[in-house]
Amino acid sequence: MPGPIAIVGSGEWLPVMTDIEADLLVGRPQRYVQLSTAAGQEGAASLDRWRNLGAAQAARIGVPVDWLPVIDAASANDPELAARVAGAGLIYLSGGDPGYLAETLTDSLVWKAIVAEWEGGAALAGCSAGAMVMGQTVPRFRGWRPGKSASIPGLGLLPHVRVWPHFDRMGGRLPDAMSGLMARRSAGITVVGVDEDTAIVGGPAEWVVQGRQQAWIISDDGHKQGFAAGETLHTPIAK
Repeated sequence: MPGPIAIVGSGEWLPVMTDIEADLLVGRPQRYVQLSTAAGQEGAASLDRWRNLGAAQAARIGVPVDWLPVIDAASANDPELAARVAGAGLIYLSGGDPGYLAETLTDSLVWKAIVAEWEGGAALAGCSAGAMVMGQTVPRFRGWRPGKSASIPGLGLLPHVRVWPHFDRMGGRLPDAMSGLMARRSAGITVVGVDEDTAIVGGPAEWVVQGRQQAWIISDDGHKQGFAAGETLHTPIAK
């Protein structure tokens, strides 16, 4: 059976999210695999920062960590890196540029290894960009302008969900055009906003809210229904 999925609004590998990440490893192999592919264009200093954050979080949880240097198409198709996914109890995609993350991992050896491990029972988490790419499409933020294609293909693990991370911070501050990109959806897709330091865990159709804030279902008319920690929300799968 596939493992749980955690869709995280922000806070990956920080103390505020330690309990959520630790819970994802309960009953699973005590091995934590981390990827910062979404930050692959940000340079060595940024990648070192991500790696150090991940190592500190694994130390707090008390499990060994393997941060995979998957930063471009070549490394995403490196058989040795793909093989290191095996045996993970938790695989985590951190934040950065969702478009770059989707384009880098799509159809790659590393992504295929991640999906295989998740299908075998490993937990899979994505924060911010790492959460957004789980859907069928990813809104094009960087470089987008009116008249340009509004989205690119996502990784498609949750084709019935569009994730709006940092919802408490971004929901009221994006320009109208960009907010429209986030809220736009096709039939059969549920738009879910996830506040910072908050996650929805479970999937693919039923999720429990965890963390310090809320998750939201956003309807076509802009109505928002909030769900507090401990509550369950649904993202129906069209038959």
